[in-house]
Amino acid sequence: MEYKGNVAAGGASDQRDLPLLTIRKASVGEMSNNVYLLTCVHTGAQLLIDAADDPARVLSLVAEGSGWLDAIVTTHQHWDHHRALIQVVEATNATTAAGDADADALPVIPDRRLRHGDALTFGEVTLKVIHLRGHTPGSVALAYNDPTGHTHIWTGDSLFPGGVGNTQNDPDRFASLLDDVQTRIFVVYDDDTWIYPGHGRDTTLGAERPHLQEWRERGW
Repeated sequence: MEYKGNVAAGGASDQRDLPLLTIRKASVGEMSNNVYLLTCVHTGAQLLIDAADDPARVLSLVAEGSGWLDAIVTTHQHWDHHRALIQVVEATNATTAAGDADADALPVIPDRRLRHGDALTFGEVTLKVIHLRGHTPGSVALAYNDPTGHTHIWTGDSLFPGGVGNTQNDPDRFASLLDDVQTRIFVVYDDDTWIYPGHGRDTTLGAERPHLQEWRERGW
């Protein structure tokens, strides 16, 4: 079935099949956080993005793939993105990673502290780390360059349909986040790049690019 990316908290996941990577998206908790399971097609290695809530549902998502979990990346330090982290780590023994500046605020201190430009590899799949400063000091996005198609980026709460993440009306944080999103994502990647955010529906850079100046002028 064609991937739509529309999921409801506690409901079924949606699946996207690429030649080398399978992407599963699910939603959990009262904040309707998106959780993503990435599975290397050739090896079965798996990486989870944000063990956000409902550990039983997260573990059942892992079981929809190969059944084991190699790594968990937490996109940022906000509580709603790591409520199930302790339980999922205990159940899977997966290694953990997060942005360097957010790492010490997490309930599980990560095995790996991520910096801009780092590479994360699981199985035969490699993701590029993009540090986006503003929503939190250590927020990270992960980019996968599909060799047979377009780029896919998981942005946490730094980029959504309609704008960048919440910066609590702080003009300096807003400018930092929008600058990073613009120079590190929009300038680097093409319009067909698919964006998977931390909540809600997906989007593409092409859909959002015409509105960058509007976002800067409105200040949020």
